[in-house]
Amino acid sequence: MTVWRRVRSKARAWQAARLRWKAEHERWKAEHERFKAAQRAAGKKGRVLDVDHPGPPPTGFALLPWLLMGMGAFSNLFQGRTPNPLIGGLGLLAFNSLYIYVTFRAFHRETREAVSTRVALGLMGLVTTGLALGYGGTWLLFFPLLGLATGAVLRGPWLGRTGLLLAAYAGAISGVRDGSDAVNIAYGTFLSSMVTAAILGLSEAVRELRAAREELARRAVEKERLRFSRDLHDLLGHTLSVIVVKSEAARRLAPRDMDAALGQITDIESVGRQALTEIREAVTGYREGSLATELTRARSALSAASVQSVVRQSGTPLEPQTEALLGWVVREAVTNVVRHSDAGRCEITVESGTEQVRLTVTDDGSGRPVSRPEPGIGGTGLKGLTERLAAAGGSLTAGPSPRGGFTVTAELPVGSAELADAVATAPRAR
Repeated sequence: MTVWRRVRSKARAWQAARLRWKAEHERWKAEHERFKAAQRAAGKKGRVLDVDHPGPPPTGFALLPWLLMGMGAFSNLFQGRTPNPLIGGLGLLAFNSLYIYVTFRAFHRETREAVSTRVALGLMGLVTTGLALGYGGTWLLFFPLLGLATGAVLRGPWLGRTGLLLAAYAGAISGVRDGSDAVNIAYGTFLSSMVTAAILGLSEAVRELRAAREELARRAVEKERLRFSRDLHDLLGHTLSVIVVKSEAARRLAPRDMDAALGQITDIESVGRQALTEIREAVTGYREGSLATELTRARSALSAASVQSVVRQSGTPLEPQTEALLGWVVREAVTNVVRHSDAGRCEITVESGTEQVRLTVTDDGSGRPVSRPEPGIGGTGLKGLTERLAAAGGSLTAGPSPRGGFTVTAELPVGSAELADAVATAPRAR
């Protein structure tokens, strides 16, 4: 039963390796086709090609043509000029089989560093030594092939030493067997191992960098999509809340005071037009927040909801980045007061100093938690504001007040680099 489990485990491992190889090969083919298409387009338009070459395919097929170096030995064997042809044929078959096995496992880190791969490489060395000592001549060309396989498998700090030792060993065996061709065999062995390792190492690094670049691009798109959906949700949530409150006020006022109802309807039209403008600007990414504008809208929304508003501002003038973030806090907090609090009074206080600015929005309503993030929309409401202010080096706290009602407090440092970065990356598209 244990043997059967091992066989099944090996079979699953081979299946996974085959699927991984197939996926990588298909990805390489797609990249190669894109490169050729870009090359043709650049040639027709006379432009400089701005697409990187995908490099050699990440499979052992790229190294198989080098087996043609052994055609001389095969020719001697086929023509009967090799003594003990059975041993030579078996040695040639063993070398080719080990070469194919090693090179096909050299393109994945797990299989390349496996013990079985190193053992197969050692057996290649023994077979090459035996064939070189037994036959010499064209059979010595198996040493450069051994160097190629060594360079494909051994990558890292030991590669140079291993290449030098292998070249010296190949030169010594060639000198003992033939003498005249020892330097060429040693040089070819060293060159094949170093060049192969360099090309495959660079090719693998390029593939990893390309994959990392694609992953970063994908994450950037996801981040931008999440940011835009969060901002659009916050924008429409506030605007629609104001429209609903003013519509209810117009419906209540219409039977007894048509002029006041028409005033509310005019406000609804104004809010709707402003919302359209803001949505267009949010799509193009140019709208900047203004604390004064948000405070004016907050008074209008609170008044339409029959909530008394008190606004206090004190201290030094604020920078545009600070106003942009605090404007969003006012928008979200007032939206929550209108929607959820059942409050009769709302106080908005802005206190700015030389090092810190504090915004407080307090109501006398029910004091229950508000603005919970909706499923499927990350970073909305107070949670999204907390993330924005934290990115700017500030903080946001929200909760029931000791004397009743609900309080939202935002604190921001004045003129920090984090504040400028946070406004540059987030609020511009709101």
